Amino acid sequence: MMKKVNCPQCSKPVAWQDEQQWKPFCSERCKLIDLGDWASENHRIPDKSSPTEQYDLDEFNPSDYH
Repeated sequence: MMKKVNCPQCSKPVAWQDEQQWKPFCSERCKLIDLGDWASENHRIPDKSSPTEQYDLDEFNPSDYH
């Protein structure tokens, strides 16, 4: 039995096999639409750290940047 997954863009069934060059997408079109969504930041991986956790202010020395 061949495994099938749904295209993340259009939900069309896609055969999960080596010959399917666009997997998990059904086509180049769906792949490019998804890539465009990432590029325009419609898809983002959430940042769970608080703004103060992103930078260690105790180690920041402005003179290091001259």
